[in-house]
Amino acid sequence: MQMWKLVLAYDGTDFHGWQVQPGLRTIQGELAAAIEHICGERTLPQGSGRTDAGVHALAQVASVALQAPIPAPNLLRALNRALPPSIRVTEAALVPADFHARHSAVSKQYEYRIYRGEICPPALARYVYALAWPLDIAAMQQAAPMVLGTHDFSSFAAVAPDRTARMATDAEIDNIRTLTHSAWHEHDGLLIYTVRGDGFLHHMVRNLVGTFLEVGRGRRSATSLPQLITARNRMVAGATAPARGLFLHSVNYPESGATLG
Repeated sequence: MQMWKLVLAYDGTDFHGWQVQPGLRTIQGELAAAIEHICGERTLPQGSGRTDAGVHALAQVASVALQAPIPAPNLLRALNRALPPSIRVTEAALVPADFHARHSAVSKQYEYRIYRGEICPPALARYVYALAWPLDIAAMQQAAPMVLGTHDFSSFAAVAPDRTARMATDAEIDNIRTLTHSAWHEHDGLLIYTVRGDGFLHHMVRNLVGTFLEVGRGRRSATSLPQLITARNRMVAGATAPARGLFLHSVNYPESGATLG
């Protein structure tokens, strides 16, 4: 068996997220089917994170162990022939046997894109949140760094039904994450939020964006973010921003010392 690292870019619009789900099209399911078609091996590639339905990726990373003695360039070409056009494998490389796309990652970066014009071009519509409302961007930029550091991000996590029976201390441990970058900037008519951390909770980035947008609309102050974090209550934070504006931008691994993507 040889361990492979695959880097994927995909348009998540027509998929029900990364993770395999019975009867639904997913990125993981399409990749597993392509590998079985090429190598005759039934596998379940492990991703660096489970992107939600409609979320895109510029550099998702997957790991998979294969027996087939296939050269990397051949595997890369074969996978891109077998996969739908909305999923591309941009890199295929052999890695040490203990490499795991999720467990070996030290950080991930996401990017959220908002189109600010009055009329969103059709070619962009699948990849941005079209939002022409007046926004105080300076206030959003002021608020963004206030989420940096190690915190319990329960206020920005989707509420999972199975968590209702857990002890509060367990939930707190589960929801602690460290963010090392959080910023808004404007580029070519887009308002872009970038965030980097050691991990992210379900819907966490989209909930952060929704909260920052409320700051931009004057519905809450830029200095309110620390209080929202301290509350550890999803009900106090903003609405969940649409999936279509979110991209998994890159994943960082210690062996490379650099970010993929």
